Amino acid sequence: MGKEVEMIRKHPLYVAYYEKLKQAEHGRKFCCHQMEHLLAVARIAYILNLERNLGIRKEVIYAAALLHDIGKYEQYTDGVPHEEASARIAEQIFAELPGEAFSGEEKRQMIRAIRGHRREREGMEPLEELLYVSDKRSRNCFACESEAACNWSPEKKNCSIVL
Repeated sequence: MGKEVEMIRKHPLYVAYYEKLKQAEHGRKFCCHQMEHLLAVARIAYILNLERNLGIRKEVIYAAALLHDIGKYEQYTDGVPHEEASARIAEQIFAELPGEAFSGEEKRQMIRAIRGHRREREGMEPLEELLYVSDKRSRNCFACESEAACNWSPEKKNCSIVL
């Protein structure tokens, strides 16, 4: 179990973008987008998946979480919205994975979730909503030393522990 997620984590394109992002965020005082955040999103999403009895495969949730911010480097350097860059990178990685890793429908759902993870809206698909909610809940703004200087709006900040 989980070999699909490891294939993504070890994919040369993922490794290259992850390293660029890591370098770009070195010394950053605000939220970063490294493995700690990505796995927190995955774990929260998986718990919500179980609580809501959605039946989404664990590998799909973890893969989407690992990929949802991988394009953040392009946002920093070129102003490309990271959800679009991340979806494009994910599509490239999925195209090179073995066919049995994820079904076509799972890939479509993950791409949509990655593209939609930044904004809540009507008609979100289950994985898309899980990624959106988990991404926000993963941020511990209530315990962050940089919270007062953060430019996130108060509505976006996670200022309490949500059960």
